[in-house]
Amino acid sequence: MFRYIVRRLLQMVLTFFGATFVVFALMFANQDDPLQALAGERPITESQRIALTERYHLDDPFLTQYWYYMKGLLTGDFGTSLNGRKIADLLEAAWPITLRLALMAVVIAAIIAIGAGVFSAIRRGGAFDNVTLVVTLVLLSMPIVVIAPLAQLLFGIQLGWFPPTANAKATFYQLLLPAMVLASSVLATQLRVTRTSVAENLRADYVRTARAKGLSGRRVISVHVLRNSLIPVVTLIGVDLGNLMSGAIVTEGVFNIPGVGFNLARGIRSEDGPLVVGFVSALVIVFLVVNLLVDLLYAALDPRIRYE
Repeated sequence: MFRYIVRRLLQMVLTFFGATFVVFALMFANQDDPLQALAGERPITESQRIALTERYHLDDPFLTQYWYYMKGLLTGDFGTSLNGRKIADLLEAAWPITLRLALMAVVIAAIIAIGAGVFSAIRRGGAFDNVTLVVTLVLLSMPIVVIAPLAQLLFGIQLGWFPPTANAKATFYQLLLPAMVLASSVLATQLRVTRTSVAENLRADYVRTARAKGLSGRRVISVHVLRNSLIPVVTLIGVDLGNLMSGAIVTEGVFNIPGVGFNLARGIRSEDGPLVVGFVSALVIVFLVVNLLVDLLYAALDPRIRYE
């Protein structure tokens, strides 16, 4: 296990450098004039331009700019955005609400997907199974950029069941609609994977043996089938974290939630390279750590799995 963790950590380091390099290149390599893009139509004096160019090393070669950024990042300095605010301060303010939103979305998606997936597998070919198939196909065909404004319009404005917007101090109720919208981006795949995994395990030899021993159907499913079936589902939930983070850009923008996705979208629109790269670097770290934890959960779910 120790050797496996060390090997994964080394892979994470390479992945982190590769991801940050690609994002840094996309944001800085072909930027025409990021300072003027930030200022909009307001003129920038020559002295301001010289000072900002020197501060952000915009006149240096690309690799030199990347070296300066990584040098600061490895010492815990995420840099300063083009509007003069510390990126670490922006992250500190944005992370709590995005974390709450993502956690609510993960829980909502997991509860619905696992519950509906298990029931669909038990009642294969029934009415509930067919309904869930149609619902998942609809969700897969509708991107979150469509679902989010429709949900806000229907449930937030017309019906008034939920608040149409939220803020940094939003309550659980205010975040419930955005969380359900965000959960819809991963719900369909989790439900279908759960249904397929449970259906396959129900036909396994150990299930027939357990039933032959006189175990009740509920015990066979809850103790034997569900534990083995959750392995691919847990894997998918870890991978879906990336989808939730990308979906948060749209969801937080639509519902005006000042989280990580909201700030990241604003940085992209204003071509604020340091802000975008800093936020993406933090997201990469979170994504890598969560995937490592998911891998380590395999052994807890299935004792047959051992890492060398």
